[in-house]
Amino acid sequence: MANTETTLKEAMTTIDGVVGVALVDYESGMALGTLGGGKDLDLGVAAAGNTDVVRAKVRTMEHLGLKDEIEDILITLGTQYHLIRLLKRRDAGGLFLYLALDRGRANLAMARHQLRRVEALLEI
Repeated sequence: MANTETTLKEAMTTIDGVVGVALVDYESGMALGTLGGGKDLDLGVAAAGNTDVVRAKVRTMEHLGLKDEIEDILITLGTQYHLIRLLKRRDAGGLFLYLALDRGRANLAMARHQLRRVEALLEI
């Protein structure tokens, strides 16, 4: 198991096409750790905005009476993929990993697979 910083570094170095990665608390909207990003991708703003996405989806599932769990949420842009993976472990309630990928360099299926592996390394 690895700490947040080590886990984010693992995501940045092992997942092709990563632009930025963050660990986010969706109850507060705060990023607990970020790596990458830049002038074109403010990970703090992305963390807060994607918190709204997660909350809306959780609320919608409740209204629909769905008794299931969100594995991940994909947002496809013209030049990027944004992948939100909710952490399922008991000690990680209310957290998600956010991954921004360059669409031209990323393999979405591999990124999802590798993000699951990175999640397993994370020590909360």
